[in-house]
Parts: sequence; structure tokens; C-alpha cells
Amino acid sequence: MACGQPISEATADAAAQWLTVLMSGEATTQERQRWQQWRAASPEHERAWQHIEAVTGRRLPLIQAGAAYQTLSPYNGATARARRKTLRLLLWGGLIGGSSLLATRSQTWQNLTADYRSAIGQQRTIALADGTEIVLNTASAIDVRFDSQLRLIRLVAGQALFTTGHRLVGGKPDSRPFIVQTAQGRVRALGTRFMVRQEDDRSAVAVLESAVEISPQQASERRLDAGESVFFTRHGVDVPVALADKELAWTHGQIIAEDLPLADFLAELSRYRPGLLRCDPAVAHLRLSGVFPLQDTDTILDMLPKFLPVRISQRTRYWIVVQAQS
Repeated sequence: MACGQPISEATADAAAQWLTVLMSGEATTQERQRWQQWRAASPEHERAWQHIEAVTGRRLPLIQAGAAYQTLSPYNGATARARRKTLRLLLWGGLIGGSSLLATRSQTWQNLTADYRSAIGQQRTIALADGTEIVLNTASAIDVRFDSQLRLIRLVAGQALFTTGHRLVGGKPDSRPFIVQTAQGRVRALGTRFMVRQEDDRSAVAVLESAVEISPQQASERRLDAGESVFFTRHGVDVPVALADKELAWTHGQIIAEDLPLADFLAELSRYRPGLLRCDPAVAHLRLSGVFPLQDTDTILDMLPKFLPVRISQRTRYWIVVQAQS
């Protein structure tokens, strides 16, 4: 959308309404026809819709596969209505404000519209039609794209544990490749159980059973076997290391700290609680060891002054700073 061609509030509102209809998984053939007629009725309508597709990275009519899409969609009832309301508000504000505002929210958008997602502090188990089980860690999101040739999972955000399934299809085991895609490359399962975590500029992979093949976007593939973990970027794969218990701790609802700097510990803890959790640089170097249950992160914070010379400054419920004792 060009900066000199603003979108009216009425058009932005209509575009957002059409988006929620198409993303609901309940759009009828007649509704999709009316949506196409709405797009064709005005150049402004078409500009608004092209802007939506540019930001979301999706050509919406191509992903609405009727019953197939509904099977993948995990939302229904009140949850679906809440998501549609959020999408409508997000798009309305973005279209009125121009492309720059909405573009800065692209990651939030992808998380909101993912096929499956977990809230902060939540772990969620998903069973797919092929028998695969996926456990999403806190604040995680995935898209599921299965077709006749490939089983593709896109890890939009966070971390997930995958146990691949091979349910019979037409009397034969499902032999379609199972691939997890991150921002840095792809991880192909070789009949296995493994974890993948998406970080800002790298991905982490850990193999619990069998093996995987890691294919960075700009480097050769590399095999990772059971009991190994590794980071990889777009440009290559690091040297694998032995899989540590602390990497599996989240699957048991725990954080395991082994002589861990306080700043790193709080960064990990912040993934499991809403709001801001900050570490004063004066105490960032202090080290901590222990096993910490994640059911109540407030209790973990309350315990810190018993182990370290720190105090907890709670400016608001969602703004906490760990500082040196005065």
C-alpha cells in the first residue's frame, strides 16, 4: 500500500471482518464468493486486501481447504471468537495507521494466527492425524501443513517436543517425510523423538531417540543422533554436545540451574511468566544452582533472597526487578 493512498476506516473494518470470516475455518463457498465480489468492487478494497496478504505472508483463499482446514484448526467456541476479535482489532489499527505499524507487528500476527499455540506459562499437547504427538512449551506456536507428499511443521515461536507418528495410510505406514521448519532451516525426523527451539537468530535441536538431519538455509545438512544437542544458524551447524538433563527439564515442569548466572536464570524464568522481569547488572554475575518447579514462578522469585544477596523490587504486578540488597 503506498503511503499516499490511505485506507478509510470503513474499508479497514470491512477487510478485518472478511479476514476473520476466512480464518475461522467456517467460511462457506457463498461467503468466499461475496468476499471476492467485495475485493473487486473498489480499488481501495483490493489495496486493503493486498496489504493483509503482504503482512501475513498468506494468500488466504489458498489455505481455506474446507474440512481439511477445519481439521487442522484447534480453535472453536469462545476461543475462536476471542481470536477473531483480536485479529479484527489488530488489523483495523494497522490499516488505518499505515503499513509501517502493521509490519512491525508481523511476529505477533504470526503467533496469533498460528494453527496451534500455547500461552505464557502453559504447556500444551497436540495429537495429529498421523499419530504424531507435539508438546508445546510456554509461549510457543506452530503451523501444520500436511499434504500428499510431505508432513511440514513450521515452528513460528518458542519450543516443542515432537514424537513422530507413522499411522497406517491405505494399509501402509505413513512414509511422508516429517520436517520441522524454523527461521534458520529445516530439521528432518528419521523416525524419532526430538526437540526444537526457535531463538532470535538461531535454532536449537536436541534428539532423544533415533536421529534427525539438520539442513541450514545456506549450508550442507548434518546428522544429529540420539543423546546429542546443537545450535544452528542459516550459515551452519555448531559442534554437537551431549544432551543435558536441564534441556529436558521443561517437559517435567522444571528449570534446572547448574552454576547458572543469575541474569541467564531470570531470562529463562521470564519465558514462563507475563510482564517484565529484569536483572540489575550489579547482580547479574551471581550464580545459582537448583531445581525449580514452574507451577508458581512468584514462589521462585520469593526464594531468591534466601540463596543470594538480592532483593525483589516489584514496581507493578508485571514489572519486577531483581536488585542487590541495600
